Amino acid sequence: MSKRIIIIGGGIAGLSSAYYLNKAGHQVTVIDKSDITSGASFVNAGYITPSHIIPLASPGMIAKGIKWMFNSASPFYLKPRWDLEFFKWSWYFHRSSTPAKVAMAIPVIKNINILSRSLFEDIYASGDLGEFQLERKGLLMLYKTDKAGEDELEVARKARFIGLEVKSLDLSELKKLEPVVELDVKGAIHYECDRHTTPTEFMPKLVKYLRNAGVDLKTNEEVQEISTSVSRITEIKTSKASYKAEEVVLAAGSWSGKISKQLAVKLPLQAGKGYSINVKKPTGISIPAVLMEAKVAVTPMQGFTRFAGTMEFSGINDTIRKERVEAIANAAKSYYPEIEISTEDMANAKSGLRPVSPDGLPYIGRSKAYSNLIYATGHAMMGWSLGPATGKLVSEIIDNKKTAMDIAPFDPDRKF
Repeated sequence: MSKRIIIIGGGIAGLSSAYYLNKAGHQVTVIDKSDITSGASFVNAGYITPSHIIPLASPGMIAKGIKWMFNSASPFYLKPRWDLEFFKWSWYFHRSSTPAKVAMAIPVIKNINILSRSLFEDIYASGDLGEFQLERKGLLMLYKTDKAGEDELEVARKARFIGLEVKSLDLSELKKLEPVVELDVKGAIHYECDRHTTPTEFMPKLVKYLRNAGVDLKTNEEVQEISTSVSRITEIKTSKASYKAEEVVLAAGSWSGKISKQLAVKLPLQAGKGYSINVKKPTGISIPAVLMEAKVAVTPMQGFTRFAGTMEFSGINDTIRKERVEAIANAAKSYYPEIEISTEDMANAKSGLRPVSPDGLPYIGRSKAYSNLIYATGHAMMGWSLGPATGKLVSEIIDNKKTAMDIAPFDPDRKF
């Protein structure tokens, strides 16, 4: 039976939800405070990453954050500030960063990534969006030190154990895969299971498809008030209009926590800022890579190479820190000595805010507080990779179908 559905948020999670809900015959309206041309869904590394099986909340991460707290150019930066919600989130993050909890998260992260990878491939095969980049070259984890190589080899063993395709490469084997570009590294772990895309190509195509399919996209319209009655959302008021819906999907990324506050629902969530630099001149790089020690992602996209990275917890803001952009450029030069990122490219760097849950798992599921509210947020650095899977699961939840995978680990009301 067709339902009237409001989706708050026009990022990859919100638009993927719209895609599958529209396919299921529902009347879908998407509300976004922007014009859906910027933000994390446009500036990310474009990875589809079953290989990223270790959640951000892992042993030692808080210690690293404290160590790097006063270095604003560090890969993992916690800006010193008095913020009670951030303190609570940090405590939950710490409690989630245990070997036992990471071990439980690994198969869950793998399964939702595998699901999403197959859905990306289904979207490509359907022709709904036309042609778009979806390459199957895998992902290289490039390391300069033996310690980093040994650490990643341990992850690779776990990945191989749960069925992912992965190889360890020495320098000569690596050069056969990347013969054009000079590399200053000791070796690499090659996750052959991964794919990559160009977000700035995919997102506009998805927006165009949804509009043509009858999805109502309300842009530059911010949610200001949500009315409720007897544990149901009854009305959503924005800066331009008011809407009624039978179901509401909250997919507002880093703003999901603020919107939840209007509903008196506590959703532990912090905005993790990432940066990206696009280099349009040829680089010779043909395979996506993570520069391990620097925590920088490199992706050959359609018409340019993207250098992206860092995780900065400094609240919701669009400030671009010059030192963090320079750190990405310096990392690129360190691993690829022939590559020069120009001052113009650095000046054009973009940032995006990723919604980070304390345990590194997304929030996908019905709220216990409101029977017609479904969460689709909190994906951290895997938002792009998990977009289609999130949308598919949201559609199945609303249609009361058996979900494609067990969604209990994503419960938005889970305790930390």
